[in-house]
Amino acid sequence: MCQLLGMNCNVPTDICFSFTGFQARGGITDHHTDGWGITFFEGKGVRQFLDPKPSAHSPVADFIRTYPIKSTNVIAHIRKATQGDTKLENTHPFVREMWGRYWSFAHNGDLKNFEPAFDGRYRPVGNTDSEKAFCFILQELQKTFGDEAPSMEALGNKLHELTLALATFGVFNFLLSNGEFMLAHCSTKLASIIRKAPFNVAQLKDQDVKIDFSAVTTNKDQVAVIATNPLTDNEVWSIHEPGTLLLFSEGAVVTQYKTVPGPITNCISNA
Repeated sequence: MCQLLGMNCNVPTDICFSFTGFQARGGITDHHTDGWGITFFEGKGVRQFLDPKPSAHSPVADFIRTYPIKSTNVIAHIRKATQGDTKLENTHPFVREMWGRYWSFAHNGDLKNFEPAFDGRYRPVGNTDSEKAFCFILQELQKTFGDEAPSMEALGNKLHELTLALATFGVFNFLLSNGEFMLAHCSTKLASIIRKAPFNVAQLKDQDVKIDFSAVTTNKDQVAVIATNPLTDNEVWSIHEPGTLLLFSEGAVVTQYKTVPGPITNCISNA
């Protein structure tokens, strides 16, 4: 299946170090060769880069690895296709607008027989289960809250409910952000690390690269990095329990929800 990489922090930060290790998993140290993508939030704007080529052999990925774009929320994805052709329209992360902000979503997993009814607000462009899930989530959020964005607490509770329903269809690891916060769901496998002062030297697992974070940060910086598998071999990562939804803000976990799959809700068609 695919792999996920996310970053949520309290100050704009570049993801070059983490992406260097992540990029190698798209064809060198792992077999996720069906495309890759990354979304950077900058205020209300986004920079998005997508390529259906393997990340390990993509000139666009080489550019991202060496260009220090600073952001407080980043979502990246390397794909091993389970549903949908290896085409640009099926490459994650997906981006849509809602409530005057861009939203970005990436999924690692496989949702079987997931055929939701769409009312026309959000429709998939490609033919992946992942994009269907994203469009369905946004549709149900707008149905619930109308045209005004709710509080982060109310939004988190509704996303918890939707995740419970979607997880009944199969493996549903995902990252979701609107540039203000990030949600990360562990269906089968997800890890994270929160880096803050005192900062140390980190060594990548997939590349012979290390960095002394104390030389490039301040004592006020706090950065959460989320990945399918830990990216470094000399740091302690939190390995999250399957069935856990985490809400990250300002580089920290602010809320955790349990998402062990329950009964399928009647808002989804199980065709």
